[in-house]
Amino acid sequence: MKKIIQTAGREMLGDFAPEFAHYNDDILFGENWNNGDLDVKTRCIITVTALMASGITDSSLSHHLQNAKNHGVTKKEIAAVITHTAFYAGWPKGWAVFNLAKEIWKDDDAPASPKDAFQNEIFFPIGEENPYGKYFSGKSYLAPVSKEQAPCFNVTFEPACINNWHIHHAKSGGGQMLICVGGRGWYQEWGKEPVEMTPGTVVNIPAEVKHWHGAAADSWFSHLAFEIAGEETSNEWLEPVSDEDYGKLK
Repeated sequence: MKKIIQTAGREMLGDFAPEFAHYNDDILFGENWNNGDLDVKTRCIITVTALMASGITDSSLSHHLQNAKNHGVTKKEIAAVITHTAFYAGWPKGWAVFNLAKEIWKDDDAPASPKDAFQNEIFFPIGEENPYGKYFSGKSYLAPVSKEQAPCFNVTFEPACINNWHIHHAKSGGGQMLICVGGRGWYQEWGKEPVEMTPGTVVNIPAEVKHWHGAAADSWFSHLAFEIAGEETSNEWLEPVSDEDYGKLK
């Protein structure tokens, strides 16, 4: 657990009431909040409940509501906490605290973008827009996972985005390995049938093999791409996959 450090007491009351500031920063927060007998999320809920029951609905409660959100209390959970407490502490107090909580959790009402929604489904980061995007039909993203030993990148494709036919050249060794980590997509070698890729599918691509890969028309798609070590390696980007061939995939 990350140690909680509080300085508000000394910043606001250090000159006027140094002893109070000491108790606030060093004892209440420095020792009590860092006591491992309760997790911080539980302490946040208890604190919000205590302040609400006391009728305190000023900036100090707003601070503790924000702290609760920062430590994992969801909108659904805080609504349940305030409702439950209102039965015992008073209905008007519930209304007052809900007005503060709505402001703090307002961003949770915004619908997640398709990209954010897919990010929540996969373990690896989606990353930034793919700098090799000119070789892709549609939008894709690239996130480095490791640049040492076996270089590895997470490549994410928006629905119907695929890359051009291409070849990984090498005098010896080389090639690439793909592991699907989310969504659904396709891999195809020149002259062979397409291979559907779903989470866990592994594709080994030898050097000098013409191929393409990308998302299914109705799904986001992410795969890890491992660069296989080789001698005199290079990539050659070729023509796009024809709309007719891609359109045959289901």
